[in-house]
This record gives sequence, structure tokens and C-alpha cells, in this order.
Amino acid sequence: MLFTPRIAGVAPLLLAAASSVYGATTTGQSTLEVDLNKTASVKSAAKTIAKHLISYYDGNQPGHTIGILPGPPPDGSYYWWEAGAMWGTFIDYWHYTGDDTYNAVTQQSLVFQADAPQNSFMSPNWTASLGNDDQGFWGMSAMLAAEVNFPLVPGEADWLEMAQAVFNTQAAPDRHDDECGGGLRWQIYPSNAGYDYKNTIANACFFNLGARLARYTDNSTYSKWATKTFNWIRDVGYIDKNWNIYDGGHVPQNCTDINKVQWSANAAIIIHGVAIMYNMTEDAEQWGKPLTGLVNRSLEFFFPKGIMVERACELTDRLLCNIDQHSFKGYLLRSLATAALMAPDLVREPIVKAFKTNIEGVIDSCLPDGTCGYRWNVGKYDGDVSNGPAGQEMSALAAFTTYLITEEHEAVKPLVTNNTGGQSRGNPNAGDTPATVMSMSELTERDKAGAGVLTAFVVCSILGTYFFLATGIGELRSEN
Repeated sequence: MLFTPRIAGVAPLLLAAASSVYGATTTGQSTLEVDLNKTASVKSAAKTIAKHLISYYDGNQPGHTIGILPGPPPDGSYYWWEAGAMWGTFIDYWHYTGDDTYNAVTQQSLVFQADAPQNSFMSPNWTASLGNDDQGFWGMSAMLAAEVNFPLVPGEADWLEMAQAVFNTQAAPDRHDDECGGGLRWQIYPSNAGYDYKNTIANACFFNLGARLARYTDNSTYSKWATKTFNWIRDVGYIDKNWNIYDGGHVPQNCTDINKVQWSANAAIIIHGVAIMYNMTEDAEQWGKPLTGLVNRSLEFFFPKGIMVERACELTDRLLCNIDQHSFKGYLLRSLATAALMAPDLVREPIVKAFKTNIEGVIDSCLPDGTCGYRWNVGKYDGDVSNGPAGQEMSALAAFTTYLITEEHEAVKPLVTNNTGGQSRGNPNAGDTPATVMSMSELTERDKAGAGVLTAFVVCSILGTYFFLATGIGELRSEN
């Protein structure tokens, strides 16, 4: 993500009064109408927001590129990766609500951007800013499509094959080195700014894909990669003993100059992967303990007073979140929902509690037409449209769809595998790298897995990071 902040106006803090039926904020402003006690009403609200979200997409118009939001800069506001995350949001929308309105455009976009025949989401069009995390977000959306049996496209690679292609290209020896003891670099190509940064998000995406591929295919090679990568993230210090998740470090400093800014997207991708590993192994010590610690810390950190806040940039007195960061909240909500479904014995109760308080703020932030603000803790629509309306719409949509996991609503269909009805059959050698899915005994020290930052930090991101911290912009502000 681009670190360079932009300052936006901030409304006064005002929490909405709790109620199960909403139609106006505490300020009297008209809001999206929803009865939280009725599944149909929650789905209807989600449908309204989904309609508004898709209005930001123009890739199906003549002269525009299929599958991407307007951009990348300077041609538009959004970097390539964010559209991949958006299609994942629409896949979850279909999975939770059953509304297939946007299935066709989602299918078309994933297939087009996968870039056949390799299908690894590495189109030459995006080489100048292509990070492992950017590729990973598209790969995770393809993986989600396989897990929820999203309808396949006849004659095209299936969703599992796309996810495997991304994983295989990232597991290849040319993506790994011995610097910092292993780990993926943020950027794929040495010519790109940020190549000297090994961050959490790049490695979290790789870990996440490995965990989910292991569960879906029952192939232990994936689970060994996932375990190895997660251990590296912890060993290098990007996850501390209190389960805080930090952003990354630079290769010239042996990754010891850890940037301790905390983003919800980093927590999201790691929590999701850990929940999958726990579900698959039922190992309380190796995966259950980390899952409980990570979830509890994330709820404590990102949900002060019960409403989600992106605390690194969403400060009490000013808003510094850029376009990328406007989308982060939705990823954590979606990952927490998956964690609650994958490990209900460990984390469902605190997650459901958080969802029930958070949704109140989300509702107050949305207008009747589905236009939603970024701040959820101000008791009204904040009017923030300058830095990523699509991102905050994605987050609001995620808030409503994931609310359907709460106890008042019907059961959500489980994630499938090859052995439980999964329609995607995949290709273990996808991505034109047939040697990458191998037994662990064949791996060398060069294959140690690694760390990262958040998607599309582009060109000036590292300098921006230093500015962000040195000026105090990244410091945590007390919510009290």
C-alpha cells in the first residue's frame, strides 16, 4: 500500500445508540434501513451496498481493462491488487447471501486477469509495481472461489489451478534467498522499489495460500510450506510475544529495523491461515494457541470501544489513510468470520460479540442508497470520498455479509475440499513451474519462507514509511 498520507476532515466522535432496527443516526441523519434480527433485512442491506460498490467498476466498458478498478495511477485512483481483493469480496457476498447478480462479472475478471495459459496473475502489464502481495491477493480470491464452489467457467482453468499457479511461482527458488534467514521480498522484480524490503503481507499471503491449498488438496507439501513460512514470520520478529503483528524490515539491516506499524490487513491474512491450519490439524499448541492470541489481540487493538478503527492512520484528530488502506477493514472482518467458522470452539464467541457491536457503527456510516463512509465510530456518514470510496464500500459490504455468521442467522455453508464436494480439481504443476511442488526433503536453504508490507506500496513507499514514523503519524493515539 502507498504510505504517503493525505489529510481529510474528521467528524466529532459520536457512537450510535444500540438498537436492532436502524434507519437514522443519533444525529438525525437518514441511514441505511436494516433490522439486524432478520436475515432477509441484513441481506437486503448488503445488496444495496453491493450495488453501490460495483458502480466504481468500469472495466466492462469499451476502452477499459477487464477486471480492474480505474487505474493504476496516474490513469485512476486504484492499484491493480485492489480489484483482486474486490472480486474476493463479491465471491464472499455470493457465498453468504446467495445473490448471484455479480457472479458473471467476477468470473470474467478473474479469468482475464489470471493471464492464461500460465494463470498465475502475472500479466506483464503490472510488472512495474508487481509485488508478491499483489499477486497473492488475486490468488487468495481464486482460492476462495474454489473453497465455496463458485461456478466454474467452461473451457478455462479452474479456480484451484489459478491459486496453485500463484503458489508455485511464489514457492520457486528465484523468489527466495538467505537474506534475513529466508522469506519472500515485498517486490518480485529487483528493479522495483521495495525489493530490499521483506514484509509481513507478502509472506502472509504465501502462508495463507499454502494453508488453504493444504486443506483443500490434502497435500502435505503445502502444509509444510505454510508451517515453515509462519515460523519464519515469528522468528524474524514480525509477530511479537504479545501477538502484535508488525509490518516488515529491510534486507540491508538483516530485517532487524522492524517497522512496528500495525495494519488490520496483516492481521487478517495471518489469522485466516492460522485458523485453517488449526481446523486441519486440531493441534492446540502449534495452531490453537497462536489463533487465540492473534484473534484476541486483534479484537483488542482494532476494535476499541467495540467499533473497528484502522489505528495507524485513522487518528482521532485527523484521517491519514490512503486509498489502499481504506479497504483494509473488510479483510479483517472476512478473515475473522472464517476463523469463527473454522475454529468455533476457540474464537467464535469473541468474534460474534465484536461483530454485533461493530455493525452498529457501520450502519450509521451508510446512507440509504448504500453509500458508506470510512469512519464507523462517528455516528454518521463522514462524507469521506477523496481516498478510496471503493475500498470503504468493500469494507462495509464485508461487515454486513460476515454479520450473517452471528447466532440469529441461518448457518453458513462450510468451505469445501477435494474430498467434500469441491468442483475445482486443480493442477499441481500450474504456473509453468512444474518443479515447485516437491517434497520438503528436496528443498534447499534458499527456499526458506518469509516476510512483508501491504500491497502496492509503490515507488516512494519506503521513504514514506520513514516519514510516517518519524513525524509521529504512525504512532498510536489513545481512544480514551
